[in-house]
Amino acid sequence: MTELDQLMAVMEAAFDPHWREAWTRRQVENSLATPHTYAILIDEHGRALDDGAAAGGFVLARRAPGEEELLLIAVRPEMRHRGLGRILIDRFSAMARDAGAERIFLEMRANNPAERLYRGCGFEPIGRRANYYRTLDGTAIDAITFARKL
Repeated sequence: MTELDQLMAVMEAAFDPHWREAWTRRQVENSLATPHTYAILIDEHGRALDDGAAAGGFVLARRAPGEEELLLIAVRPEMRHRGLGRILIDRFSAMARDAGAERIFLEMRANNPAERLYRGCGFEPIGRRANYYRTLDGTAIDAITFARKL
């Protein structure tokens, strides 16, 4: 299974279609084809993914001078509440710091239960976009932008 296959398998398991947060395979492929976008995949124990292991979670991120953005983060539902989300954010933060980033960013829908994880990892809200996201039934939800200094 390729890295892309692993990432897509986690995404399909982790994202409820109602929220319309999952990316298509083509979107992920196109994103990873750009020079400064990368993925971090871990196994069910939080270790770097090696041959033969199934991915337990991933981060998809984008690098820019002095900052990085967490585009997507996901953990397989049956592997949640084991600290894998924090491991992914810690690994992403360390890589960003090593690459010279001073701040990291992310954006989420206003009612996302992952907000507790983000705040626990030191992210603070810095902005809000009214009615930015739409659910499958058309309900509008605000987007909240978070940042964390490294």
